[in-house]
Amino acid sequence: MAKLQKTIARLQSKPSDFSWGELKQIMEAFGYKLKTSGGSGRKFIHSASNATLFMHEPHPGKILKAYQVKEAIHFLKQEKHIQ
Repeated sequence: MAKLQKTIARLQSKPSDFSWGELKQIMEAFGYKLKTSGGSGRKFIHSASNATLFMHEPHPGKILKAYQVKEAIHFLKQEKHIQ
């Protein structure tokens, strides 16, 4: 759990090099399943609440854009996974 907490703290610090893999790790730890929705579109869907975060997977690099990091933080706060 310590590694997950460090990754969450890293996300909340809004780094410019936060990766898609790190976001995926956080989302899966909170019970979200990754679904492909066409092209680079991806949905993280929670099986119990049906809460959904839609985002485009960055390519060719795997680093999230600043707005995607902010969107992920906002979503996780809204769903009460982080403070």
